[in-house]
Amino acid sequence: MHSRTVFFVSDGTGITAETFGNAILAQFEFKPRHVRLPFIDTVDKAHQVVRQINHTGEVEGKKPIVFTTLVDMEVLKVIQDGCKGMLLDMFGTFVHPLEEELGIKSHHRVGRFSDVSRSKEYNDRIEAINFSLAHDDGQSNRDLAGADVILVGVSRSGKTPTSLYLAMQFGLKAANYPLIPEDFERKQLPPALVPYQKKIFGLTISPERLAEIRSERRPNSKYASLLNCRAEVAEAEAMMRRSGIRWLSTTTKSIEEIATTILQEVRPERLMY
Repeated sequence: MHSRTVFFVSDGTGITAETFGNAILAQFEFKPRHVRLPFIDTVDKAHQVVRQINHTGEVEGKKPIVFTTLVDMEVLKVIQDGCKGMLLDMFGTFVHPLEEELGIKSHHRVGRFSDVSRSKEYNDRIEAINFSLAHDDGQSNRDLAGADVILVGVSRSGKTPTSLYLAMQFGLKAANYPLIPEDFERKQLPPALVPYQKKIFGLTISPERLAEIRSERRPNSKYASLLNCRAEVAEAEAMMRRSGIRWLSTTTKSIEEIATTILQEVRPERLMY
């Protein structure tokens, strides 16, 4: 049962408000109910938000917590004047002091994704996502020279979600290749990857955790057996050491932590934020 409702109010997608708010809420041991209210870009919508927030407070008997990233001052004023929750205006907290310090006005753009049709960075991000999907699980060897990073590791070690996160969050073209028994027999990396060894980063995982993950997909199979998982992980790690490939264990790490470590090690020239 949740102990408090938290609202994330934005005139854009609400992703910034929710990401920032969740980072703060993670410091506290409680489980709030999350309500995202995106595209609040008119005074009428703002009044509806105020009624929803205040009604929630009356029903629950506790002040809702409200994170906002509203650029339109008229819309924000409706929330500030009418909301009976605890209001945390993130843009007001950070943008206005920066305007004073820098001596310039912010452009007050609504949302990170405004006017995406003219954004080269956005189009490059879409291209990176398409590249990562096309090069998932060794599906294609085409244009590997264009990859920013190539992830290798045994099946189910976290390559696909990490590749997509790098593409979606940073606009990086990330390919990934599974290391399979044929590679272990040859004691060599897949031949298609050899010319691009400097771009390769390895992912490994504890055999016990790997067996758990594989068992969810193919229970009672040799593929998921602990014995087989131990053998594959040992062979993969030995191959990475022989090849001089940088690698890390994903066993206890989040996708964000894995991606951050890769960025620190590979340091691709092209990064988007």
